[in-house]
Amino acid sequence: MAIFLDEGSRVLVQGMTGAEGMRHTAKMLRSGTTVVGGVNPRKAGRSVRIEGRALPVFGSVAEAVAATGADVSVVLVPAAATRDAVIEAVDARIGMCVVITEGVPVHDTAAFWAHAQATRGGDGRPATRIIGPNCPGVISPGRSNAGIIPADITGPGRIGLVSKSGTLTYQLMYELRDIGFSTCVGIGGDPVVGTTHIDALAAFQEDPETDLIVMIGEIGGDAEERAAAYIREHVDKPVIGYVAGFTAPEGRTMGHAGAIVSGSSGTAEAKRAALEAAGVTVGRTPSEAALLVRKAVA
Repeated sequence: MAIFLDEGSRVLVQGMTGAEGMRHTAKMLRSGTTVVGGVNPRKAGRSVRIEGRALPVFGSVAEAVAATGADVSVVLVPAAATRDAVIEAVDARIGMCVVITEGVPVHDTAAFWAHAQATRGGDGRPATRIIGPNCPGVISPGRSNAGIIPADITGPGRIGLVSKSGTLTYQLMYELRDIGFSTCVGIGGDPVVGTTHIDALAAFQEDPETDLIVMIGEIGGDAEERAAAYIREHVDKPVIGYVAGFTAPEGRTMGHAGAIVSGSSGTAEAKRAALEAAGVTVGRTPSEAALLVRKAVA
């Protein structure tokens, strides 16, 4: 078992016919992902040959879902087209929409997130889980890979990872490659994102194949403090944390759009203190966090 994505997932790529879409579709196929096709209204009815396979191109997500049974969409379209692409996926009731695109205007993200929350499935819950935008995606090593995370830097195991940072996701995956991961979730670092730390923590807590959780945060906002409160009340699996930005200067955006310290709010030190108060062991560097994981699973 993994969270959000497994070997049964059928992945559609919105933007598959572009250069980045073709490159990352090839990587997903090489990692064993079941990619069932792409969406491009201007090229509907054609097929694109990638990794020796002829993948169909559909005119809409709804057509693709009807024809292939796709339940995951990876969005690799330009920022200006992302809002419409995600709303189209939500209207098609696709189960999960992984938004890789960076530079999406915050009001566009807020619009498609609100639309996803308002669009309900048969069980009365939101029909579509949004992950991202500006994220590397989700990988359940050895099972499926929806996004741009390199699949060859780690293997399957029993660690769950949720992170705002794509680069730090890769680093922890590599440093702990001999132990391996159940699922790694890159939620993105924009001010507004779909799936949160808390959503992933809740899923890992319920996953019988996850023994330990690694949570990576960064400066800005209060997501880590809210996650700490959730951990205190709801998570009894060990959690190892890391917060990027201990030396970040006040008032300067660092990398991600949401990574900014304003006054005493959103500092790495405040987040570390909140996590440690909730029982999370926090490393001062990514490598120290990896070492703490090794000690915990020894």
